[in-house]
Amino acid sequence: MRKIRLLSLALLILAMSAAAFAQFGVSITIAPPALPIYTQPMVPAAGYLWMPGYWAYGDEGYFWVPGTWVEPPTVGLLWTPGYWGWGDNAFAWNDGYWGEQVGFYGGVNYGFGYGGVGYEGGYWNNGAFNYNRSVNNVNVTNITNVYNKTVINETTVNHVSYNGGEGGITARPTAAEETAMHGQHTPATAMQTAHVHTASTNHALLASVNQGRPAIAATAKPGELSGSGVVAAKQAGAPYKAPESKAATKATENKAAENKAATTKATENKAAENKAATTKTTENKAAENKAATTKATENKAAENKAATTKATENKAAENKAAATKATENKAAENKAAATRTSENKAAHAQPATHAQPAAHAQPAAHAQPAAHAQPATHAQPAAHAQPAAHAQPAAHVQPAAHAQPAAHVQPAAHPQAAPHPEARPASAPEKKAPGGKE
Repeated sequence: MRKIRLLSLALLILAMSAAAFAQFGVSITIAPPALPIYTQPMVPAAGYLWMPGYWAYGDEGYFWVPGTWVEPPTVGLLWTPGYWGWGDNAFAWNDGYWGEQVGFYGGVNYGFGYGGVGYEGGYWNNGAFNYNRSVNNVNVTNITNVYNKTVINETTVNHVSYNGGEGGITARPTAAEETAMHGQHTPATAMQTAHVHTASTNHALLASVNQGRPAIAATAKPGELSGSGVVAAKQAGAPYKAPESKAATKATENKAAENKAATTKATENKAAENKAATTKTTENKAAENKAATTKATENKAAENKAATTKATENKAAENKAAATKATENKAAENKAAATRTSENKAAHAQPATHAQPAAHAQPAAHAQPAAHAQPATHAQPAAHAQPAAHAQPAAHVQPAAHAQPAAHVQPAAHPQAAPHPEARPASAPEKKAPGGKE
């Protein structure tokens, strides 16, 4: 019967998939209950090492995995228990492992040699494990590799089952534990894994059922949850605080998620609004600056254009005035020059005009009534002096001025004395004209 049970257990282990142990990778926000108080069952045979009990997490919440004696995968290896640790706003389970040295297990005081730091339950010597009777329940009749060493627990004695978070243990790895953590590890054996699975299927092991005080606190061998090797918990490590129901927890989580989403959305909307407002303000300011710059540029261009136009008009007016002035001055100069030339020419020509008085000698013609005075007409050669008028064309020669001697011919005007012949009329009848006519 015993062999059949072992065979069935082995077949069950082989049939399990990795998904069956997903509880090792879960992360939750509810802290596990305190560790229950119980005694250790007697070691079944030499070579078995103690695996402390702990609270695991499943579909129905936390359940107790009874402590048990297990065979290591290889002689010389020691077991480092797993532990719950707080991080990233949730509790996460850190798997246990086999190694040559015991590593960090969160500072949790599991008891029976696992006081929070290292392992005081025994050691390997020449392929045999030596048990410390002060912390292990050993039948010295069957097992002789024993010793007795009092363990001084240097950690705070409590039953807290997790590291970090509110109310959690604040322990940190020692240098030796850090070295062990980074050494070569071997995962839990198939028997250990099967033991966890068996516990997950036992409804009595749920914390919500046993209130933190499981009826099966420990067993002599893995998977054996009944029989003489089963030990019940004496009491809960601390008053059990029932978590909200899974539905309530889910609702709380959903509500928290909704609130977070709403807060995030509100924050994003506010950020978007602020960004939009800032962008709009920036655009408006840019538009205003651009408009002001454009207006200033246009005004400056208009001013420059007006100034240029004004300067051009002033310059044109100045040039026109200067040209007009120059034209007027030139015309005045030309006119003055022409006038001066005319005056000079007239001035040079006037002496010839003084000969005209000879023309005044013409009154001598009035003397013609004195027919007998014709001899005086012989004095008219002075009229020949008129050729001096012909001398005028030779204005440059001015010899006409020398024609003035004709003016000296004026003595011919002396015949004007003819009026003296007033006495002549008396003798006039005596003369006869030639031909016998008067």
